Amino acid sequence: MNTMVTSQIDTNTMLRLQSQGIRMKSEGNTANGRKGGAGPSDHKAINLAGQTIMVPTYNHESQDSPFWATEPNELGVSILYDKDDKLGSITFPHQPNFYAKSTSDGVPLWKIATLHSKDVLATTVLQNCIRYNDKETSCQFCAIGESLKADKTIAYKKPFQLAEVAKAAVELDGVSQFVMTTGTPNTKDRGASLLLESVIAVKEAVDIPIQVQCEPPNDFSWFQKLKDAGADSIGMHIEGATQRTRDEIMPGKATVTLDYYDRAFEAAVEVFGKGQVSTYILAGLGDTQDEIIDKSRSLIDLGVYPFVVPFVPIVGTPLENLASPNAAFMEPIMAEVGGLLYEAGMTSETVKAGCAKCGACSTLKSFEKQRELLKTA
Repeated sequence: MNTMVTSQIDTNTMLRLQSQGIRMKSEGNTANGRKGGAGPSDHKAINLAGQTIMVPTYNHESQDSPFWATEPNELGVSILYDKDDKLGSITFPHQPNFYAKSTSDGVPLWKIATLHSKDVLATTVLQNCIRYNDKETSCQFCAIGESLKADKTIAYKKPFQLAEVAKAAVELDGVSQFVMTTGTPNTKDRGASLLLESVIAVKEAVDIPIQVQCEPPNDFSWFQKLKDAGADSIGMHIEGATQRTRDEIMPGKATVTLDYYDRAFEAAVEVFGKGQVSTYILAGLGDTQDEIIDKSRSLIDLGVYPFVVPFVPIVGTPLENLASPNAAFMEPIMAEVGGLLYEAGMTSETVKAGCAKCGACSTLKSFEKQRELLKTA
């Protein structure tokens, strides 16, 4: 067995880790991973090479991964291997202190919001969607209802509960930002009103940067209302880079077309500013490399941060057996989009709050830094 330990984990290895996952020998005293849910599901946060990334650990693909980690030692350190090659030491975020607390009405705080990375708090305000479990309209990758079925969360997080968890997470664990997403309710604002009351409550309790995430509302005046309430940034996620892919993979959500998203993006950038509006693009759903790069370029031109993430199949969804894109597919995309973001002055460092700021679900941040190093060399 090769015992050589690399001092750095290169971007290609990180791309492979986020596609292939890690086989865990033991979880030890680490923060829980996430099975199902609305965020980085079937993943676990790991700290390596000076940064935190989310890596699949619970889905089918990770069980056959060439990457595996030893049982953590008494200091909480594991050794990461690629087959027989020792890559280096990794650690896992420990259970945050706020997980031991409850809301004033007796709900455990870990059911209200979770630690997604070392200092990022996240919640799904409404843990359901009008399309979930509808075979004709549901997003085939979505597992928003699974954590609710498993009794790991509650269906609706009330504003005062979100305020209490945010205050506790900041005071007890030094959490630096709060990401609030929501399932889509059967209302024309598509969840904006739920987010509005949530932001107001949290900002009254604690000063923390907040990103809100929802589908584009019917009335773009909601953007100013959310901004005035205290939201620092907004995410509206297209997932597919082309209407073709969206029609196939998310037929219900695709009725809110890319053209409508673009109009919403323009209106949101006017309110929140360049780089403070973002969107998810899931690479591996059927879009080509060029299609993802072209859509990312047009989004950056609008002032929108395209957070490109490798698709990871989630157990229990219609796409659970669809393979994640490999590093060879992802690397040219990340290199090009990372370079475009750097040249536009819209790197993750400029984002006030949100998934792009955290960067743990994607290697895009590393490619931004690569372009910066090349520019200053």
